Amino acid sequence: MDAPPLLTKEEEEQKRLEEQKKLEEYIEKIHYSDRYTDDVYEYRHVILPKQLLRLVPKQFFNGDTLRLLSEPEWRGIGITQSLGWEHYEVHTPEPHVLLFRRPKDFVPPPQHANSKATRRR
Repeated sequence: MDAPPLLTKEEEEQKRLEEQKKLEEYIEKIHYSDRYTDDVYEYRHVILPKQLLRLVPKQFFNGDTLRLLSEPEWRGIGITQSLGWEHYEVHTPEPHVLLFRRPKDFVPPPQHANSKATRRR
């Protein structure tokens, strides 16, 4: 059995750029639902393109089922939403659908101002 041919540095870089472009295209196709609420939480679901789900690291799965992801993990696969969202549910029949919630009255923590005046000191 022959070993696969080694790629030149230029070919490796070209392959990496093509994979990055494909990933960016998949991320652009992530669907974010409208928000809906009950008495306690605000909810939304996020639908990943199935091609993007195939690129999610294997350690994010328990067998064939996507596990609950921490905020750095779901942000790391291209999901972008405001602060406070928690990935709280996995719908096994549709692993590309991630369910999120946050407290209905969630207020983001104040950000530390990095004004120009502060930096001049």
